Amino acid sequence: MSGREAGAGSAPGPAAAGGRSATEYRIEDLAHASGATVRTIRAYQDRGLLPTPERRGRANVYGEAHLARLLRIADLLERGYTLASIKELLEAWDAGRGLGGVLGLVAEVHGPWTDEEADRITRKELDARFGGSQDDEAIAEAVELGVLERVPGKADEFLVPSPQELAVAVELHAAGVPLLAISGHLKELRGQVEHIASRFLEFTTEHVFARYLGHRPPTDSDAAEAASMVRRLRPLAQQTVDAELARAMRMFATRHLHHHLGSPESVIEGGETRPVLLPARTTQAVQDLVGADQVAAFVTAAAEREVQARTLDALASSHAIANKVDEKG
Repeated sequence: MSGREAGAGSAPGPAAAGGRSATEYRIEDLAHASGATVRTIRAYQDRGLLPTPERRGRANVYGEAHLARLLRIADLLERGYTLASIKELLEAWDAGRGLGGVLGLVAEVHGPWTDEEADRITRKELDARFGGSQDDEAIAEAVELGVLERVPGKADEFLVPSPQELAVAVELHAAGVPLLAISGHLKELRGQVEHIASRFLEFTTEHVFARYLGHRPPTDSDAAEAASMVRRLRPLAQQTVDAELARAMRMFATRHLHHHLGSPESVIEGGETRPVLLPARTTQAVQDLVGADQVAAFVTAAAEREVQARTLDALASSHAIANKVDEKG
């Protein structure tokens, strides 16, 4: 039996009595219109994410409200929300609390965090920028890292999400750095930057956004205020990292230059501290063990303990050698 014969066709028609939707769908038609599968629609119904359809004879009839709900769920899933979080948001919407502020906050966070615009490049142009060499392994590595994205249907064309990042790779390669060394360095750098971003978000959430996000989901007005605060604070992370990176680069570049020119290095005073870079996975493991606030103290204590242990080992080893010498004498 067709959808029309069942009274549930997908073609628009006049609104029926009782306020029925002008457009009605069978579940297969709804799946086609929304991009979801029949199985997914039924799963959403079981989870309470989708209103129960109208039962007409042996057929379930869906309306425009079901389609709008499916499209909203798909949008929120793309933005990284879990189904449990989406259910809370939709329940708040159904209760009349509104989603305008919440969706504005979602859009603000999910939007671009840089003014840089993506670009496109052909394989021929890419090879030319890297000295004319064709390195398929390096291309695959760049795609895996997201520095390049393949364009569907065009084997020899790529999307470049960050032209600046690609330009840095071009300059490093021109200076003599192998492509795979560049990608390996990017992997290491990315882990460290992701740790910085995570810490900045934890910091701002604790001291700024906790008061807006106390409700689950937040009220419409609180979400709108939080979105406004995101716009204000968005540049601060990059500005802070830029300033600190400039300071650290000057400090370390000066030390490296003195070292390679044979200049005497400064002696570390008793109360002086120097930053030490750790792999992101090591920092994360320590944080999981002792908490974010105790990472520095733990690393310091562990280093001091290791130095003491090696000092004791050296003393014991020297004593053993001295005894052997005495015995031979």
